[in-house]
Amino acid sequence: MAEQTHVLFVEDDDVIREATQLALERDGFAVTAMPDGLSGLEAFRSRRPDIALLDVMVPGLDGVSLCRRIRDESTVPVIMLSARADSIDVVLGLEAGADDYVTKPFDGAVLVARIRAVLRRFGHAGGDRAEAGSSAVDGGMLTFGDLEVDTEGMEVRRAGQPVALTPTEMRLLLEFSAAPGTVLSRDKLLERVWDYGWGGDTRVVDVHVQRLRAKIGQDRIETVRGFGYKLKA
Repeated sequence: MAEQTHVLFVEDDDVIREATQLALERDGFAVTAMPDGLSGLEAFRSRRPDIALLDVMVPGLDGVSLCRRIRDESTVPVIMLSARADSIDVVLGLEAGADDYVTKPFDGAVLVARIRAVLRRFGHAGGDRAEAGSSAVDGGMLTFGDLEVDTEGMEVRRAGQPVALTPTEMRLLLEFSAAPGTVLSRDKLLERVWDYGWGGDTRVVDVHVQRLRAKIGQDRIETVRGFGYKLKA
């Protein structure tokens, strides 16, 4: 990388925090590691990292609340770290605005792969600009009822009013917009939007679809039971 990618890592367990920081630094990342949510928020505001890794259960300001505070101020990518894959905290973190999550204990190589996958989507990795997904999206304005999607300017309007989307939500909408009326499976969306070359948790897709619906209209994206989702043309 031409410049080191700056990672904010918030974890209260000293052993995990120090070991993970060393592992990330060996992979070429610059890391700011904080033991609690309040110091993590201060570091976020002062250092402006490229990505944030937030443990769900940290003192002072828990990871979910910290994610909400970050999302109020920035679209920087956020990965939540949770000790249990089936925890409600996973869904709460995604609903708070996180882009992905990793279950603890995690393998260092897996964590780095997930970080790089998120950064590719956001255009940070290797200095490359992120593509809009594997589907070809023609430049210009796409219109679906009162919804307008500018695929060149990366802007969305609903009934003439701008809609603020995170980069992950925008990529998800671009995938739907590229094939209106076509059912896209959760696995396909994980592959195209989250860059998963392996099986992933489809709750990530479901929560992001819910968030996208809340912004562009609940009826605009239809659930096709047993298959996936489609954008109403």
